[in-house]
Amino acid sequence: MHTMQPRKQAITAACSGELWKGKARALRLQIWTRDLRREKEMEKIASFTIDHTRLLPGLYVSRRDAHGDVCVTTFDLRVTAPNREPVMDVPAIHTIEHLGATYLRNSAVKDDVVYFGPMGCRTGFYLVMFGKLESAEVLDTVLSMCDFILAFEGEIPGARPEECGNYLDQNLPMAKYYTEKYRRALVEHRRLTYPA
Repeated sequence: MHTMQPRKQAITAACSGELWKGKARALRLQIWTRDLRREKEMEKIASFTIDHTRLLPGLYVSRRDAHGDVCVTTFDLRVTAPNREPVMDVPAIHTIEHLGATYLRNSAVKDDVVYFGPMGCRTGFYLVMFGKLESAEVLDTVLSMCDFILAFEGEIPGARPEECGNYLDQNLPMAKYYTEKYRRALVEHRRLTYPA
């Protein structure tokens, strides 16, 4: 009888563990269902409303946001044709980010620049600037940024271990390749508005 007691306790503990697992599974299912309902109610973000199957390299106004008297414009610097061309490789994107940000933060419009960085899909970059702006108003700045990247030689700004979380992940030749391709598309085709 004395030896049965620990076994009974072990069985009881195992059963209650299974019970908790079942309850946890049911709770996860409840949360997932709730989140799915919320997702259906959520508004689609602006960039997801653009037909990416028709989007080509260009310089587009992605969105404008206002808060009080302050307006910011987000530009879509689309380097590759989404879902039709290969995406850019990560080291080249990283190099363009470092060089583009360095150029913009030292340019004539430096006080208007809020942010410059890559899109998660790796087909382009976002440039966020203060003001209610049009693509044509920043085209010369973007072309000058491209010229800066194309002419750049030497150590990539901010590519040291104390300055960057992944400082070795750089590729200047590929950054120049994508930049030259993008600059040529801007000059030859001048796509400044999203396709209708």
